[in-house]
Amino acid sequence: MSGPKAIALSDSSLESQFTDLELRNLQSKFLSSRNSSGRIRLRDLPPVMLQLKNFSEIFRERDIKAILSESGSNMNHEVDFESFLRAYLNINARAQTKAGKTKLKNAPSFLKAPTTTLRHTISQSEKESYVNHINRYLGEDSFLRKYLPIDPNTSALFDLVKNGVLLCKLINVAVPGTIDERAINTKAVLNPWEKNENHTLCLNSAKAIGCTVVNISAQDLAEAEFKPHLLLGLMSQIIKIQLLSSLDLKKTPQLLELVEEEKDVEELMNLAPEKVLLKWMNFHLKKAGYEKEVTNFSTDLKDGAAYAHLLTALAPELGSKTVLATDDPAERANLIVEQAEKMDCKSYVTAKDIVEGSTNLNLAFVAEIFQHRNGLHAPPEETQNTYAEMITDDAETSREERCFRMWINSLGIETYVNNLFEDMRPGWVILEVLDNIFPGSVNWKKANKPPVKITLRKVENCNQAIKIGKELNFSLVNVDGNDFVQGNKKLIVAFLWQLMRFSMLKLLKNLRSSTQGKEITDNDILNWANDKVKSSGKETRIESFKDKTLSNGIFFLELLTAVDPRVVNWDLVTNGENDEEKKSNATYIISVARKLGCSIFLLPEDIMEVNSKMILTLTASIMYWSLNQKGGGNTLTSARNSDASLAESGDEAEDAAAETASVASEGVPAELEEIA
Repeated sequence: MSGPKAIALSDSSLESQFTDLELRNLQSKFLSSRNSSGRIRLRDLPPVMLQLKNFSEIFRERDIKAILSESGSNMNHEVDFESFLRAYLNINARAQTKAGKTKLKNAPSFLKAPTTTLRHTISQSEKESYVNHINRYLGEDSFLRKYLPIDPNTSALFDLVKNGVLLCKLINVAVPGTIDERAINTKAVLNPWEKNENHTLCLNSAKAIGCTVVNISAQDLAEAEFKPHLLLGLMSQIIKIQLLSSLDLKKTPQLLELVEEEKDVEELMNLAPEKVLLKWMNFHLKKAGYEKEVTNFSTDLKDGAAYAHLLTALAPELGSKTVLATDDPAERANLIVEQAEKMDCKSYVTAKDIVEGSTNLNLAFVAEIFQHRNGLHAPPEETQNTYAEMITDDAETSREERCFRMWINSLGIETYVNNLFEDMRPGWVILEVLDNIFPGSVNWKKANKPPVKITLRKVENCNQAIKIGKELNFSLVNVDGNDFVQGNKKLIVAFLWQLMRFSMLKLLKNLRSSTQGKEITDNDILNWANDKVKSSGKETRIESFKDKTLSNGIFFLELLTAVDPRVVNWDLVTNGENDEEKKSNATYIISVARKLGCSIFLLPEDIMEVNSKMILTLTASIMYWSLNQKGGGNTLTSARNSDASLAESGDEAEDAAAETASVASEGVPAELEEIA
């Protein structure tokens, strides 16, 4: 089925910033604002702009009027559509700057925009805490040990991060195996290019483990002494991800002791890690006779009473009753720190941090106590068996949930996603993602803001998302909002895959100089990759993104070499003849791609098992990076004209669509297996 006729603009650079759907939506708003004479003046635009996106939450009508009149323009001048679009882009940029993208709803406190804050102040206590963490966990690292320990009272931290190695190593401490350390540049003396590669690898890997880095660049990390708030904000996120990693039922089944009924297990699984930590703390405080509920890691902990009761419950042999008998908060805080040191919990807070209510450091301190002594008991085998099916997803669904969750969080939308399937149910997150990728597509006046407790309102949000998906030609036959509200994992994953794929193709299409304004297809990406490898003198070729030969990783290593001959160290590459060798190559491929600048969220297993959806995202990301380089787009035209036999076999989109069947196997409408 052919879509609506594309809207052509005289300014190709302006047109490249919008999709066809965005242009149609904005044109509709533009035309609806015409006065009785069919004309639109600059003065008519403020109320129209307030209807777009969520501008009304940031600006008032007079604010937009002031922005439009800044250049001294006559407000009575007539406006054409292209002028309207430029005004929209200007207001959108102002809105993002004003909002700062700092209001991440549902995010743990340490993820709430520590890296995007407009306050360029830093906490010396936090700096000392993070330096102690680095000294503790990386002190024996073969590369870093000659630089450690760092003195927190000097600028040594900022000097050490300049080469990019430290942050990459810190990420691997937080989530082991995220970065293949063979891809890190670790020569004694690195040139600026090699340092930039390390910083780029760090940022793309940080996104892949759930950090929010929307306003940080590799240059910011290279100049950390001038922007310490950005560095410490990123470190805070990485360290907290490490400390909270065990607050998960799969890793710590003892957490089942916190719940009494089956419905409570599902609720516990859907909580953010820091909420689970609070629940655990309150569980022990209640047992210790503490009557107040701790709801945060700041004001509720300032007087030390909660800590004193927690230590009494977890380590009665320490004699914490003395702490309880102390009335002075500062003295009590000192005693708490002394008692915690006896449990080897001494890395994160001082007495001053407790009294001042440092959220980040208190959270880290409580998490450290949980790691050393959680005071929980392993549930009976019968109980574990009862909840085993609820807790365990199949491996592929689990990997894809992680991929889409990390991708959504990397977009910098306001809501931070902790549990993909649960957070999708109210529909608000889906609308945020759609509006991020296709500005103007969401009618925010008809959207229901969280918290959305009424099922009907959730369905309304999800129905609007599905309506937009259909306008984008997604395959959504027999799918309605209630499917998302009910948490149908297969349908949610299928929708998000179509959205991610559409977003990738949009990015590639927007490289107008390379694509000649034509739509990009999966087949174009396939042909480009084959031609790129062939042009480098290699004979390896793939027939589709399902080609089983991809499992050994050789094709991708040759593709990466073709786009940048110096990026792959072939001495580290195996033949990929067994699972161990395949995993070695796959891990290396992901890190090398991120090092180049590819923002990807797949895992080595996706390459080894040839998950065609993830294979497509990897190839498209490499292609996008290559086309962004000087002269990198020259091969696309030849790719369109080559390999007619592959083109005749049908658009690779159908292969990608069929692959959705692996996500949406039984119980999913057959129509969903064909992705437009």
